[in-house]
Amino acid sequence: MYKKFFNLKENPFNVNPDPRYLFLTRSTQEALACLTYGIETRKGFILLTGEVGTGKTTLLNKLLGWLHQENVATAFVFNPRLSVSQFFDFMMADFGIPCESNMKSQVLIKLNQWLLDRYQAGERAVLIVDEAQNLSPQMLEEIRLLTNLETSTEKLLQIVLAGQPELEGKLNQPQMRQLRQRITLRAKTLPLTLEETRGYINERLRIAGSDGSEVFSPGAIEAIHQYARGIPRVTNVLSEHALISAFVDQRKPVPREVVDEVAHDFDLLEVDPASQALAAAQPPLNGISAAGAPLNGNHPPLVESLLQALNKLVERLNNSEITVEPERARETETPTEKEP
Repeated sequence: MYKKFFNLKENPFNVNPDPRYLFLTRSTQEALACLTYGIETRKGFILLTGEVGTGKTTLLNKLLGWLHQENVATAFVFNPRLSVSQFFDFMMADFGIPCESNMKSQVLIKLNQWLLDRYQAGERAVLIVDEAQNLSPQMLEEIRLLTNLETSTEKLLQIVLAGQPELEGKLNQPQMRQLRQRITLRAKTLPLTLEETRGYINERLRIAGSDGSEVFSPGAIEAIHQYARGIPRVTNVLSEHALISAFVDQRKPVPREVVDEVAHDFDLLEVDPASQALAAAQPPLNGISAAGAPLNGNHPPLVESLLQALNKLVERLNNSEITVEPERARETETPTEKEP
């Protein structure tokens, strides 16, 4: 609805994890390099962690695209709340391995033979588990045992566990020490800095077909970063609603006050700029920023307020359709009236 007004071909701030929109910050590049290196060199277990909304799933989708180009067999488990038998059924089906028996022993025999055949053909197989912080200790132990499928020199199955920081806490439990010791590489996704937020927004606009004209004012981008705390998912939601609100008011580029209004509607607390700068300058410690605020995009009241505020913007948009269209009609009629 606002695409034509801002000279865009598609919505640039959809929250779905589209790998086309992956913005490679330094931390994202390091995480992607860590994942690809670990898979190429058959390191076995690789851990990817990051706060809610920092782009883990988008990064995994980018990784999956690369793996498919490399003809690497993959199984992507995105719902970890499964029983052991359900997990194995899903994994085998995603790998495309037919198995007539549901007995665990038979499933493992079939999987091991399939992995050996791929290994002898010089091919690889990767199991990716997203939202792994929700895995039960029993399921984590079953996944650990999959790394016993190996030759005398190399692992037959590469495993990527991706999840929120709670996953690290779960792996630090004493009963998880065997799994923890098998993790050879660790990668992280981090919140965006102000400069990265500016690049993130401009890159998404470019991919969405922007002609290069200014869509967000510098002040608007600063406000988005300030309210979103560098969390890409919240940045997307704020940016999307700011575009809708600016379109309703027929204002471009989007000014800072529009972002302030949207953030106020979403009941977002303003972050002190000094604290924001300090947090950006110092690395997080145990998930806590230098300003003392959790670096966590998982704020249920925040997400709820974002969704509730959408109804208000849609209502404004519906009301504006009555006034915006006649104004455009008058604009097209004016030149005709002035003609002799």
